Amino acid sequence: MTAESTVTNGELKGCGLQDECGSSKWIRLNVGGTCFLTTRSTLCKDPKSFLYRLCKEDPSLNSDKDATGAYLIDRDPSYFGPVLNFLRHGKLVINKDLAEEGVLEEAEFYNITDLIKVCKQRISERNNGGSYKTDNKKRVYRVLQCKEDELTQMVSTMSDGWKFEQLINIGSNYSTYCNDGDQTEFLCVVSRECYNNTNDRKLEPTDRAKIIQQKASLM
Repeated sequence: MTAESTVTNGELKGCGLQDECGSSKWIRLNVGGTCFLTTRSTLCKDPKSFLYRLCKEDPSLNSDKDATGAYLIDRDPSYFGPVLNFLRHGKLVINKDLAEEGVLEEAEFYNITDLIKVCKQRISERNNGGSYKTDNKKRVYRVLQCKEDELTQMVSTMSDGWKFEQLINIGSNYSTYCNDGDQTEFLCVVSRECYNNTNDRKLEPTDRAKIIQQKASLM
């Protein structure tokens, strides 16, 4: 059972089932025989989705409920987990035994626009990358400039997939990139693996990055 509350002896305890207006803020869903518990705010993230209409009790849906009051949805529960988590935190995380096509099918059924876009993008990247063949991979580099007191924050907020490669102290003599001689500055080289794709030209290393990499190899 996927839940956002405490369950004791089969009963919901201390989870604030009633909001200030007296109506329930929690909703049970019975998806293919598996029960999920989540909040109305989570299910209402996409106002055009099936789940939003379900929360608003759209009469055109004519949804049935089981003995516990959970809405009955005749879909695969294995794929509903990633759908629900996407609504919770905005990221698509799926187990390795699940396929993006399956998540896309569910996203289209529930009409969750952002999830549909993410699934189609992943499938496209996978297909254009030669089904993840190693020989179609390439490493893309970026060079980031920062001051000493900014290093920790920059590394901690680095985007997913980017890895730290090298740190170069450019001091106050590297006039091209350092405007304040009293401040120690650094060039941080980061990299990420990508799949070869004619549409990935924006990820190609810049001339500046190539020059810095060559300079760093001689230091």
